[in-house]
Amino acid sequence: MPLADELRTRYHDQWEAMVTHPFVLEMGDGSLDIARFRNYFRQDYVFCKDLVKLTSIAIAKAAPDYEAGKILNGFLSNFLSAENDLFLNGFHDLGVTAEQYLETEANPVTQGFGDFMVRTALEGDFDDLIALFYVTEGTYLDWAERLINSGAQPNNAVYQGWIDIHSPDVLGDVVAWFTERLNDAGQRASDTKAANLERIFRTTLRYEYQFWEACYHGRDWHDRN
Repeated sequence: MPLADELRTRYHDQWEAMVTHPFVLEMGDGSLDIARFRNYFRQDYVFCKDLVKLTSIAIAKAAPDYEAGKILNGFLSNFLSAENDLFLNGFHDLGVTAEQYLETEANPVTQGFGDFMVRTALEGDFDDLIALFYVTEGTYLDWAERLINSGAQPNNAVYQGWIDIHSPDVLGDVVAWFTERLNDAGQRASDTKAANLERIFRTTLRYEYQFWEACYHGRDWHDRN
C-alpha cells in the first residue's frame, strides 16, 4: 500500500476529527461565531510566517531537484500573493486593524506547531518536509473539498473566501504532487526512516486538530505576565 494511503488508514480517526471539526462545519453553514473565526484568522496569520520559513527551507533542500524547487516556489508565490491578499482583505472585513494583527501573540498551540515545523525544516531532510506538507495542505484541501461538494453556502464573504482558497482548483495539483513524493519516499525508506515519516505525519496531524481546538475554544496562555 502506498505510504500516504497507509498513514491515512492508520490515523483515519484523527484525520476525520480534524477535517470534520465543529469549526469547519459551522464555517461551512455560516453559523460559526465571528469572534472564533477572528481569533483563528489572527493565529493562522502568525502560523503562516513559520509556513513561509518551512517552504523557503524546503526550496533550498530540494536542490538539485530543480523541478521540485519550481513547484514549491509556485506554492510559496501563491501564498505570498493570493493568500496574503485574502488575509489583508479578511482582516479589513473582520474589523482587525494592522496594529492588531501584526502584534498578535501566538497561543501555545500556534507557537508549538510553528516551532515543530521550523525545527523539522532545519533538522530534517527533504522527504521529512514532504510528509509535513502532505498533512498541512492535504487536510485543508480535504475539508474544503467536502464543504464544496456538500453545497456549503456560508453567506459570509470571509468564510467563503477561506473555503475557496483551499479548494481543489487551488490546492489540488500541489497536494497530488506532495502525495506522489510521499509515496516515493515510502518506497525508498528504511524501517527507521519510515518510522520517522510516520512520526512527522502523526505529530503534524495532532497539531492541526489542536489548532482548531485552541481557536474554537479560545485557549491561550494562562500566566500572570
